[in-house]
Amino acid sequence: MGQVIKRKIAVVTSSRADYSHLYWVLVELSKLSNVELSVVTIGPHLSSEFGSTSEDLVRDGFVSSANIECLLSSDSDIGMAKTIGVATLGLADYLGKLRPDLLLLIADRYEMLAPASVAVALRIPIAHIEGGDVSLGAIDEAVRNALTKLSHIHLTTTERSRMRVIGMGEEPWRAHVVGSPSLDHVTKGALLSREEVERRLNISLDQTTLAIIYHPVTLCRDTLCEVEEMFAALEDLPQNLLFIGPNADAGSRELLQRTHAFAGRKPNARFIPTIDHQTYLSLLQFVAALIGNSSSGVMEAASFKLPAVNIGIRQSGREHGRNVLDCQADRSEIAGAIRLALSPSFAASLHDLKNPYGDGHSAEKIAKILGTADLSESLLTKAPSRIDLHSPAA
Repeated sequence: MGQVIKRKIAVVTSSRADYSHLYWVLVELSKLSNVELSVVTIGPHLSSEFGSTSEDLVRDGFVSSANIECLLSSDSDIGMAKTIGVATLGLADYLGKLRPDLLLLIADRYEMLAPASVAVALRIPIAHIEGGDVSLGAIDEAVRNALTKLSHIHLTTTERSRMRVIGMGEEPWRAHVVGSPSLDHVTKGALLSREEVERRLNISLDQTTLAIIYHPVTLCRDTLCEVEEMFAALEDLPQNLLFIGPNADAGSRELLQRTHAFAGRKPNARFIPTIDHQTYLSLLQFVAALIGNSSSGVMEAASFKLPAVNIGIRQSGREHGRNVLDCQADRSEIAGAIRLALSPSFAASLHDLKNPYGDGHSAEKIAKILGTADLSESLLTKAPSRIDLHSPAA
């Protein structure tokens, strides 16, 4: 038999947030005999300030082919913009030497604009996970849509997202519904017991503990314009409050300072700077509700029938299950949503909830698509959008 010709697939991961979605995808791609896999870490992964989470890849058995230092020690939007530039320089050198047959990117982190731009210049086809999703209150929305238009294979979380991608002018054959790969942890991974979670996090959990994940609202000039309303709503709650650190966005340092100040004067509050995905998902089994503005409340929480209070505009427009309670960044609205989330009647209403983001078997679908995709030059050539130039709207 002749030697199998391997296709080189490079995957870029920047932080705990996207690696948690990519883990099982990397596992499935590693199983393919016709794939030579390269994993590239950039940004927060390499920062001790955000937990040096590149070490998680090593622990999980993945060897980074390249570590691209690019995250500026900054807390501003200018720092974010410069990080994109620094990442572009480093990735241009690495991808220029590697010349992969395909580059896999995920979601909407601003750092992903760098590998996408480099790939376009180097004529490297891009596969993109989670295009077509919506989050109107963050720059993530613009980043995600930009990545969609730069990509050649679209791996969407829902049929509605697939239709949005096609509505942006992408050819239907390029777009595949695969679900969210973050849910694969629920079906494939071994979740921890309550005792194991408590030991790993050095905390004590009870049935009323509330998990809080709040990120800067990057679409606003003042990225922390909503957070004080959340703190005010949490002020007098008797439940144990477990804060988990935010993403590396403009304003994250100030947010951390405010969170530490709040938790420091509240005997029922704890702060965890970073958490691996297995421990995090295991934690969701044992808390009463998830509060904040994280996409996790939209995507993963439904798999645990967990009430999620979604605050403010960051996730506006995102498709979600009925476990999610949207509220404005107003202390009275937030408090009301928390009361509803903790009510027995609301918990009972979720008994038959199905997660709209898939069945937890996304990774194998993605691997099959990438392992068999036609990687000839025709993949780079997109047909023009069908627009009737003679219609009044054209």
